[in-house]
Order: sequence, then structure tokens, then C-alpha cells
Amino acid sequence: MSDSLSASLAATLSAARRSRALSASALAERSGVSRAMIGKIERGEAQPTAVLLGRLSAALGMTLSELVARAEGGDRRLARAADQPTWTDPETGYRRRAVSPISGGPLELVEVELPAGAEISYAADTYAFRHHQIWILEGRLLFREGDTDHELDAGDCLQLGPPAPCTYANTTREPVRYLVALTKRAT
Repeated sequence: MSDSLSASLAATLSAARRSRALSASALAERSGVSRAMIGKIERGEAQPTAVLLGRLSAALGMTLSELVARAEGGDRRLARAADQPTWTDPETGYRRRAVSPISGGPLELVEVELPAGAEISYAADTYAFRHHQIWILEGRLLFREGDTDHELDAGDCLQLGPPAPCTYANTTREPVRYLVALTKRAT
């Protein structure tokens, strides 16, 4: 992640927290991320992982792509490939690209590349406000939804059920590429 994106992401996270009238302590309680880590992220002293950003964005009622797109200043209708915000998890090398032109709209498309041997887990509340489908573009993905394992190959598409803890795991020696489609659930 570039230094300018890191700084913008820190400011965007802080602004989103303040706009919801949440203290760092309240966000920590909602997200399960320590108050100290939230402070480090907002000050730009720590580069957050995908898991941390997933927890924080969910606690703020946003998707990770919304958070990254806001940090990129995204408010557009056409998203040229070269301009689509890309974020890489510093811990796993997981790369996500916000494909959709307007983040936070009724539909979000996110392309993900998960390196060989990498695994990312999210808590159930990450999915509480979203309908979520995964379409495998290349490779093989083991997707654990609660207690159920789904072996997904290129071309397979899975619609997630009710919110449950989920893990994306690449147990192969090659990267896996997949598209995540998200829509907001009616409240």
C-alpha cells in the first residue's frame, strides 16, 4: 500500500468513526480490535491487516471496499481498470481490487487474489448487512462458512447463507482469483 493511501486510509477510518459519534473505545468494543491498535492505525503508525480492516469496517457498517474507495476519494460512475483501488494485506499478500465504480452503491464487485497457502478469516458480523456471493475466476478456494467447508473450483459460484464466521483458504501451490459480489441486505 502506498504511503499516501495509508495516510488517507487512516484519516478515512477516523472520519468514519467520528461521523458515527463513536469513541475509539466504543469502536474497539464493537470490532474486537484494541483501542491502542485503533489509535495506531488512525495515526498512521501501524499498517492494518485485512482481518483488522474487516472487523473495523463491519463495526462501522461498511465493507472493506467502501473504506478503501473512500480513502482513494472514490465517487465515480466509471471505474477504469487502471484507476480501481487496490489494497494488499501486509501480512498475507491477499490483494483486493474494488472493481465497482461507486463504493457503497447497491452492488459492489471486488476482485481478490489470495496467494498460495494464505488464509483470511472474518467474524460473522462482517457479513451481517450484506448478501454475498463468491465466483471463482482461477484456481481453487476452500471456503469455510461456519462448520461447512466448500471446495470451489474455477467457474463455481457460492451464495453465502446467514451470517457465520468465514475463512477463505488457498490450500494449493498457485494463487486463486475470485470475484466477490456484495449487496446490502434490507434492514
